[in-house]
Amino acid sequence: MPKQNADTPKVLIVGAGPTGLTAAVELARYGIIPDIIEKRGEASNLSRAVGILPESMAILEPSGVAAAIREESVRIEQVIFHQEANELARIQLKEKGDFIVPDFTALAQDRTEMHLLAAFERYGGKLRYCKKLTGLSQDEHGVSVKITKGSLSESAHYDYVIGADGGRSAVRESVGVEFSGYEIEGLWSIADVDCDNWTEVTSFKIFLLGEGRIVIVVPLESARFRVISNTEDALAALPVQMNVSNIRRAAAFPISVRQAEKYCVGRVFLAGDAAHCHSPAGGRGMNLGIADAADLAKRVAFGGLEDYHQARHGIGSKTMVFTERGRKVVTSSNKLTRFLFISTLRVITRIPFVRRQMAINFLRMES
Repeated sequence: MPKQNADTPKVLIVGAGPTGLTAAVELARYGIIPDIIEKRGEASNLSRAVGILPESMAILEPSGVAAAIREESVRIEQVIFHQEANELARIQLKEKGDFIVPDFTALAQDRTEMHLLAAFERYGGKLRYCKKLTGLSQDEHGVSVKITKGSLSESAHYDYVIGADGGRSAVRESVGVEFSGYEIEGLWSIADVDCDNWTEVTSFKIFLLGEGRIVIVVPLESARFRVISNTEDALAALPVQMNVSNIRRAAAFPISVRQAEKYCVGRVFLAGDAAHCHSPAGGRGMNLGIADAADLAKRVAFGGLEDYHQARHGIGSKTMVFTERGRKVVTSSNKLTRFLFISTLRVITRIPFVRRQMAINFLRMES
């Protein structure tokens, strides 16, 4: 367990999703045990974000979290595109027994969070549930916060506060940072389901339907899958039979594309969805938050906080451009755009070098 002394900075993390927990684990690994609060009453049981990219696994390797994830996650071996129910193109991520890019895995977010929390607790940390940030002020010496649980409130003082509390961040609102952007027209939907006879359970499947509709199926466990669509009912939109034995969760939701104008104000910092949100195209959301958290934790421990905004805001902007470009292409209702996309896929998948390069670029965070 890391030892702290009088010079160790006192840090509060608000929000215990993957971003907040990664920040907590990385700070603890550097000898700084932060306080971390979560307004939920208990750990989440929702799958939410599911794809873990290789760069995130590299970040989580030193703490042992990556190894724990590997033990139960599904390693994606191929991405398969379908036009309606018919296979269109197949991008192999594993050839001749070797992965082109290692460590592209799929695991329900609640399980990823569990592994992060277990690592944080091994370092001596503790997550406090039912705690809500209800007040924040700061000066050059530190940040004063008010934390509420039910009808009880407590005050505390920290050197730094990290807002990892999602798109409706109380931390971001407390420091008056604009969250500029727009809402994507229409609703998307997800279904977290159990199915014991789905074919090719190590495949990431994308179904291109008419009028710009898509359905994506991602394995989470050997018999658990995430279905996502830009329609209001993901399962109903799926063009092939899926014998679902249990629906763990199904919901429709709007998607925002927004970015905080500042990632830091004084001694208060934003990371993850509190700093940026965008469409799920490309599976970048959780991974971008993990990278934010790791970068910020290192700066708290070793210096360079003044450069955090410049470093991460640019990467966030670039990621948002990438995800929006991808979303617009795969969901386009324009017949020419769809024809060109499908034609390009067919050509790419027939040329081994180009196919491999596409796989590498798709799985790289800064695409």
